Amino acid sequence: MKLSELGRSALVEIRAHKTRSAMTSLSLAIGIAAMLFTFSQTAGMMKRYNDALRLAGPGRIEVSQKNNYKSKGLSPGLTYGDALEIRRQYPELFMVSPMISSWGTRMRLDDFKNDGIRARGVTAEWAKRDWVYAVRGRLINERDVAEAARVCVLIQAGGWIKKPYWAKYWPEQALTKHISRRDPLGRRVLLGEHLFTVVGVLKEPPRDKDPRWFGRSWGGQGVALVPATAYQRFLVPRYQRNPEVIESISVDTGDAATASAYLRRIKVLLKARHRGEEDFEVKDYREIMQSALSQMREFVVSIMIIGIVAILASGIGIMNVTLATIFSRVREIGIRRALGATRADIVWQFVSEAMMLGVIGGVGGTGLGILGIWYLAPKEDRMLEISLVHVAGALLIALGTGFLFALYPAWKASRFDPVEALHYE
Repeated sequence: MKLSELGRSALVEIRAHKTRSAMTSLSLAIGIAAMLFTFSQTAGMMKRYNDALRLAGPGRIEVSQKNNYKSKGLSPGLTYGDALEIRRQYPELFMVSPMISSWGTRMRLDDFKNDGIRARGVTAEWAKRDWVYAVRGRLINERDVAEAARVCVLIQAGGWIKKPYWAKYWPEQALTKHISRRDPLGRRVLLGEHLFTVVGVLKEPPRDKDPRWFGRSWGGQGVALVPATAYQRFLVPRYQRNPEVIESISVDTGDAATASAYLRRIKVLLKARHRGEEDFEVKDYREIMQSALSQMREFVVSIMIIGIVAILASGIGIMNVTLATIFSRVREIGIRRALGATRADIVWQFVSEAMMLGVIGGVGGTGLGILGIWYLAPKEDRMLEISLVHVAGALLIALGTGFLFALYPAWKASRFDPVEALHYE
């Protein structure tokens, strides 16, 4: 039997039982749509992971204060001096960047007034990694840090290219709204109780194109970078007892192979400086990202399970439909066998009908999957557009489902005795 005849025969049978065929294909379409959603989520997730790892640096280590640690009173906590000592002990490191920050800093800039600004104290090494900005003016330099200069760099949020539905309820940062209308470069700005000069403006990329995994200035009313030394002298909140205490230290060895060795050395160094108290955490940045990645995987796996269940259900439906078709056409099978059709011809006749149902379900599922990614994705910036490879993969799954689940009923049909089949009522 020719391929064209098989296809025409399958279409005639599907058209003769429209409702039954539609219900079977719909189940398969839901499964294929879930699989496509999963493909998109997984591909987008891995792309973001690789981009973020490239930005963060190959040998990135994060040092931070340990949460919920009760001090014995021996350690001063993680301090700016710790960062200086790491740099002094290991001058070969590519980056040693201390960070200290606080929410709720008061800012006055011309007629702009806001008490929800996040002030961050950084050094010149801050810009060595995670660089995604378009810059106007200049950055914080070593001289600013050495002199505790009252200068600042403002960060302008990048907005969205395609704003997701949930972001419509997220107001634009007040500082971004102001500096997008008025150039603050060279202006004097009141931070806390002190005047600073704006020496630079950094514009972030659109959020749906931002390759960073962490570190976005998400939320709040705006971000201002100042020299770490100026922060400690002028902006430390009154509730903070020790002005030397900092939030974290980002280290990059410059080589992934040396990260583990430096992680251990830094841990030993800090423990000695903290008089035996391990009130800090030293983590490989890749482990932090892997932890976040595993949480996202759980969501992806749940979607994939739904897809697999739907595909299995549709496969069982195809099997039932094929069996019903066979028992309604026993005499036809007997006539074909009497006219010289082989058992293989009978098998291919019914398998091709099931595969046709699979293709219809696959095409429908592809459409549903694309619509889901466009309109129902929880976070569009984590999705990757469906490629032809994904579509081809989904259609192959649909085709394979039709083939596998129709194989047994078709084989049973091919085993009918022609004489008995001709007398079947």
